[in-house]
Order: sequence, then C-alpha cells, then structure tokens
Amino acid sequence: MEQTNFDRNALLAQLEQGIANMALSLPESAPEQLIDYLQLLHKWNKTYNLTAIREPKQMVIKHLLDSLSVVPHIDGHQVLDVGTGGGLPGMALAICYPEKHFLLLDCNGKKVRFLIQAIGALKLKNVTALQSRVELLDREEGFAPKWSGSAAAGFDNIVSRAFASLQDMIDGCHKLIAKDGVYLAMKGQYPEEELSQLPADCKLVSSSELNVPELGEARHILRISQQHSG
Repeated sequence: MEQTNFDRNALLAQLEQGIANMALSLPESAPEQLIDYLQLLHKWNKTYNLTAIREPKQMVIKHLLDSLSVVPHIDGHQVLDVGTGGGLPGMALAICYPEKHFLLLDCNGKKVRFLIQAIGALKLKNVTALQSRVELLDREEGFAPKWSGSAAAGFDNIVSRAFASLQDMIDGCHKLIAKDGVYLAMKGQYPEEELSQLPADCKLVSSSELNVPELGEARHILRISQQHSG
C-alpha cells in the first residue's frame, strides 16, 4: 500500500540535502516555507486531486526539487508562471525570491482556490494566483486587484513547467512578454521537433540540462527570446 504519511522532519532533511546537492543559495527561511507549502498541497490533494503524485518523498523530488532547479535561471523582476497547476514552479520560486513579483495562472478553479488559500496561509506578499486562460489576459488592463507587480511593461520571465508545447506557450503568451523578456520552458527530453516549429520571430537563446537530485529523468530548460515589432 502506498505510504502517504507526512513526516515533516524527514522531508525537510530530504529537501535540505537536495538543495545542498544542487548548490543553491536560498533565503534561510525557504526550506521551512517550502515544506509548509508542500504540507498544504499534500493535505488539499486528498480532497481536490491537485496532483497525481501523492507520496510525500516523491513530492519533494518531483515537485519541490524539480521546481528549485529553475532558481538560477530566473533573472527578471516580474515573473509569470503559466499553467501553474498546484503552484509549480511558481510557489517555490516566490518563496525563494521574496523581492520578485510572481503571477500564477491556471484555468482550473479548484487549483487556483488552493493557491489563494496557500498564499494567505504562508503570508506571501509577492505572489498572486489568478484563474484565467492565458490568451484572455491583456497586460494593459491589469490582471488582478492583488497583483503586486506592474503589468503594463510585460513579464521579464514567463515560465512553464507543464504547457503542452512551445508553440502553444508562445501563441498564448506573446502579448504578455516584456520587450527584453524571455520564455523559460521546462522540458523532459530535449524537444528537437518542437524547436524546429518555433515561430520565425523566436529564437532559442540557450538550453541547459537541469540537475534534479534523485529524479533519474532527463530535464531541460530552454531560454527563448521573441523579437517585437515596433
């Protein structure tokens, strides 16, 4: 039978070891906050089916450590996590970067309701969750009353962990990216075919393999820029 008991101390030790193995420099409070978030996700998942991964040790690996692998690649001040689901990687990144502003977007109402609850419980001031389809957003109109950033200039980083394809990501987000912003697309295997179908105004800036301790699966992050007309 699958073991789903939440042993906080053991999970915190597992997370801290993973952070050390990844050589990440995070705020001192981040590991405890990340486990607080994971505990909320684990609790709500029993009722609301927010994620298919239910075993807490696997949640540390496949959710927290996988999300933290993106930390060195976040270089903007305003970040959009599109298709955030239960808040990954956006919640983890917001905890690690309290000085940056994050908008977490998903069209699933129950997932966004969880995120709003979690943001309040964790007292995070730099992150907003919004229920919408990305193609319906207009940065000129603003996004949400509690959005802590300034939307009009667009997002410096648009990150996606679970979007269907690079083409879909860019089609949906092209009105939201800042002039010098970059898309950060998390992928498993290197997506040769998807890259061959990028729009003509987009280019691959770089591709990096992600180091996720204990995962045992290929992970890549792609930095993609888009030329703006005018």
